[in-house]
Amino acid sequence: MIDAVSTIKEKIDVVDFLSQYIKLTPAGKNFRAVCPFHKEKTPSLMVSPDKQIWHCFGCGNGGDVIKFLMLYENLEFFDALKVLAEKAGINLDILGGRDFKTYDVIYKVMESAKEFFRLNLYKSDEVKDYLKNRGLKGETVKEFELGVALDDFDALSRYLLKKGFSISDIEKAGLVFKTERGTYWDRFRGRLMFPLYNHVGKVVGFTGRILPGRDDKNTGKYVNSPETPIFQKSKILYGFHKTKGDIREAKAAILVEGQMDFLMMWQDGVKNVVATSGTALTPDHLKTLRKLAEDLILSFDADAAGQAAAERSIDLASGLDFSVKLLIIDDPKFKDPADVVKEKPGHISELLISAKPAMEYYFYKYLSDKEGAIDFKKNKHNLRVVLSKIKNLSSSIEKNHWIKQLSGISKVNEEVLIEEMESLKESAPINKPEDEVLASPEQEFSRVDLICQRLIGLALNDPSVKAKMPEYIEYFPEFYKKLYKGGKLDGSMEKISELISLRFSFESGNMKEDGLEKEFDQLIRELKLGYFKEKQQKIRLEIEVLEQSGDEDGLAAKMKEFDTVSKEMHNIRAGLK
Repeated sequence: MIDAVSTIKEKIDVVDFLSQYIKLTPAGKNFRAVCPFHKEKTPSLMVSPDKQIWHCFGCGNGGDVIKFLMLYENLEFFDALKVLAEKAGINLDILGGRDFKTYDVIYKVMESAKEFFRLNLYKSDEVKDYLKNRGLKGETVKEFELGVALDDFDALSRYLLKKGFSISDIEKAGLVFKTERGTYWDRFRGRLMFPLYNHVGKVVGFTGRILPGRDDKNTGKYVNSPETPIFQKSKILYGFHKTKGDIREAKAAILVEGQMDFLMMWQDGVKNVVATSGTALTPDHLKTLRKLAEDLILSFDADAAGQAAAERSIDLASGLDFSVKLLIIDDPKFKDPADVVKEKPGHISELLISAKPAMEYYFYKYLSDKEGAIDFKKNKHNLRVVLSKIKNLSSSIEKNHWIKQLSGISKVNEEVLIEEMESLKESAPINKPEDEVLASPEQEFSRVDLICQRLIGLALNDPSVKAKMPEYIEYFPEFYKKLYKGGKLDGSMEKISELISLRFSFESGNMKEDGLEKEFDQLIRELKLGYFKEKQQKIRLEIEVLEQSGDEDGLAAKMKEFDTVSKEMHNIRAGLK
């Protein structure tokens, strides 16, 4: 692996490579550029042709061509290495070493699976008719390589085994899971398949939508690939590999919720669009887009869940200095952009032109009555909500603009509004209207906190639960281990301890044994899942360090540990379904 890295660095000049992404200007024997990894106007990124490295004196990032590609395209080390090796004409099958081959075989498995699903679609008149009825054209289906997973429990695994892949490699790719009987079943069965690509166009996962007529309460409408060494859904934006050039040119990105919304908008001529892939919008998603775009237009469903997601996304994006707008669908018979495109081709572009600034949306949501008129007197609390949104904005210019607008609407002096805004706590922004705010201490706790508190409460009230606890105490955070074992606590922790005791003290005579056991098992699974998620993230960081150091033995051991943890998480998730 060290030979592969060295050869890539020798063949790819850092100045030539970085100039494909950022504008470099001469600065003596070096080059200077505006850093794409943080907000700045004065160039602080320096590139040294002699040392073949780059460094930003503003944010502290720096390294070689591999590190730059990892940061710019949001890629893992081996993904970046693969891209650069192809550019340099290097055969990593020879120079890559065993660690790269472990990664590379997963890519090959995913590519073969994509081809299998794609060929199945062209044999299915039922699915082709379904896609046609949804409004998708054949060229769109072909462009994004949609496919079909057959109803058979092992159709894909048999196909891949015949291709020469081992069942272990197929499992690492997240395409099969091991049953309690020790047999392997395909993860995707009877589903329309959307390949998920990383930002340089390699298939890293799939989303499977259940086919029409096969709806089952025991399975989700959508199923996504599990996290693997090559797939982290929190980093992947659906369609970005095709649209990033259009986003860069427009300096604006349109974000939709689902693959079908993306495909229909792309088909209708809106090319600067992306979608999240079965996950909420994350800071990683936004950081990827912020390198290319200044404006972000959000389109979410009009239901409560969609509006909650929209508000969270606005707040995240505003904090990263995006100018955020919302695409408002003006006809109630359309529930999403895909419906609009199907029934009124071309109309979505008109709606995009009239997209509403996010702060206007907040003014309407929090400060207007049922008829839409501003009613300040009834919304003293909600005025603070809006002020917290303005405070979250990254740009001082935008803050000043919206304070002026709010002053005009509320008839409150600007200085008073600014004083009130500055008094709000940044760490706990208000994001609900007054009648939705619950005065509950539980709002201060995370999901893991509540699970631990519930388990401890059950143990305090039931001997059978208490007897099982020692087996699982290792999965508890340190504080709860200490709490359960009766360790000394500080004042704030004692209050939480008292809260747990009070909350569950009345339940001792009201719990049915069968329900209690079922609840205990469910809570333990969720606790373990949280424990292994955190462990997986730590291993990822350790892998990054080892990749840079060239410690192949240590890297191999960590890769194996990552694989073990991933399997544990899969087994736990299977138990939660």
